[in-house]
Amino acid sequence: MAKKASSFLLSSLPSFLHAKPPSRKTPTTLYPKLQHYSSLEKISNQVIVCDVEGGLLRSQSTFPYFMLVALEGGGFLRGLLLLVLYPLLCCISYELRLKIMVLVSFCGIKKKGFRVGRSVLPKFFMEDVGLEGFEALNKGSKKVCVSKMPRVMVEGFLKDYLEVDVVIGRELKEFNGYYTGFMEEEGKAMERLELELIKIEDKKGSDIVGFSSSTKSLNIPLFSHCKEKYFMTEKDKRISNPLPREKYPRPLVFHDGRIAFKPTPTNTTFMFMWLPFGLILAIFRLIIAVSLPYKASSPILALTGTKWRLKGVHPSNLSPKSSSDHHASKRKGQLYVGNHRTLIDAVYVSFALNKSVSVVAYGVSRISEIISPVKTVKVTRNREVDGSMMVKKLSQGESVFICPEGTTCREPYLLRFSPLFTELSDEIVPVALNIHVSMFYATTAGGSKSLDPLYFLMNPSTCYEVELLEKVDTSGVRKGECSSIDMANHVQRQIGKALGFECTTLSRKDKYMILAGNDGSAGPSK
Repeated sequence: MAKKASSFLLSSLPSFLHAKPPSRKTPTTLYPKLQHYSSLEKISNQVIVCDVEGGLLRSQSTFPYFMLVALEGGGFLRGLLLLVLYPLLCCISYELRLKIMVLVSFCGIKKKGFRVGRSVLPKFFMEDVGLEGFEALNKGSKKVCVSKMPRVMVEGFLKDYLEVDVVIGRELKEFNGYYTGFMEEEGKAMERLELELIKIEDKKGSDIVGFSSSTKSLNIPLFSHCKEKYFMTEKDKRISNPLPREKYPRPLVFHDGRIAFKPTPTNTTFMFMWLPFGLILAIFRLIIAVSLPYKASSPILALTGTKWRLKGVHPSNLSPKSSSDHHASKRKGQLYVGNHRTLIDAVYVSFALNKSVSVVAYGVSRISEIISPVKTVKVTRNREVDGSMMVKKLSQGESVFICPEGTTCREPYLLRFSPLFTELSDEIVPVALNIHVSMFYATTAGGSKSLDPLYFLMNPSTCYEVELLEKVDTSGVRKGECSSIDMANHVQRQIGKALGFECTTLSRKDKYMILAGNDGSAGPSK
């Protein structure tokens, strides 16, 4: 994978601007824009040692990442405490500032249950990676990254998504299974880096190239073993380009957490100011959605910032045209099949159709079921039982909405479609769904699902996009003309094409294993 990504990047790699080296034994180079392609060719297939904060990330502050740990790992009160301390943090040294942020963010957090470093932070880190720094790092035959942040914060992002071989970061101290909020001294992390570089030097033909943002780093082992050194100034970091999603060495399909924005001090302040108003607004929106018919509630909700758009085939064009078809439609309901973005999907499908649809769901909380404006039908994941139940609903004339992915996905990807829906009806209507939120995500893998509706309704603004596609004839599955898996894949591709999303074979189980460390079971499964 690394070799493939490296060859793909060669055609667009910029390179380094050379400056006069200081009077040291090894040359030093500034790389403000990495424009000289030939410079990068010189470091091809060498060992790259990169300072994460200095040579890889574009941000000049690590505060947002500690705020994410505080909010997602500890809650709003911990995040508020860190925000209140921000003015003080601006007035003290970097090392003391770092220790305070670690103390507030990690003190009392259970080590075994801490997954923020692998489920939440990677998305924000990847969006902060500079294209120039990534291309330089990706040239190496071996990648070593060193960070002043705790290792548990950066290791998942570096190893899982940038394919870094060795990660050196400061270890957190713990007591009885809980983080104390104190780190080991920086010197111990540097000792581990020193040992790693000595091992590399012992191998014949292995030259080491270092990247950072300041000559102050010259006194650490990162540069004492380097044949060449490259530096980026703070100004250059500000104008560097973000790493495009299509150049990620590994696609970022899954991520967790409630925060949908980068929690800079300004953004976080606005969020805390918004929370009391957002809670009142959420209650108002819920009352409107539950108590009024769709034609009346939709424009009122739009005035409060909860909007939706209808695209594709108009609902009237999906109605039967002939009289015989019309009589058949009275005997059997329509099956709608869509991708899964949030628990609110079926509500907006109902808005688009101007009629209520029953949604088939698994593991829905009792609270969500009670406040839902549409009828919720629980499934057991027993194929025969669930199939019979849905066929019965359709035969009774009910319109049914199914999300065959089985779980939500926030990123522009479609998970594997379970093929059961292809065996329930002779035709289905594919529905392509997308959502844009401004402050909070309305889904979670490791948190409380009962709060999903609240987080959705607390957003200052949201926009759902509902696209009804042409009907798909699925009768061939019943006739034995094609397999249910092939038909499910066909419908997945149709929805993916409409949305511009990439189709994958990843499943619900894959998502929960990555984000929560379990298989996502909420009941019996077969």
